[in-house]
Amino acid sequence: MTEFSNLESSNIWDYKPKWCQPWSILLTGIILSVGSWFLIHIVWLTSLISILIIVWWVYFLILYPRMFKEYVESQKNS
Repeated sequence: MTEFSNLESSNIWDYKPKWCQPWSILLTGIILSVGSWFLIHIVWLTSLISILIIVWWVYFLILYPRMFKEYVESQKNS
C-alpha cells in the first residue's frame, strides 16, 4: 500500500500523466458529446450521453481531487 504521508503535494494532478489532466478530460467529453450529435442526430440520445459525461466530469474533476486532497492531508496529520 502506498504511503501518502510522504507525498509532496496533495494535488492529484501532480501525479497523473499529461494525457490524464483536466484539459484532456474536458476535451474528451466535448468531443464525445459533439461527435455523438454529428453521428446519430438524435437529441435524446445525445442528451443522455452529455449527461453521463457531465457526471463523469463532476466525479473526476471535482469530487475525486477533493477526496484525494482530504485523504492525503489526513494521513499527514496522523
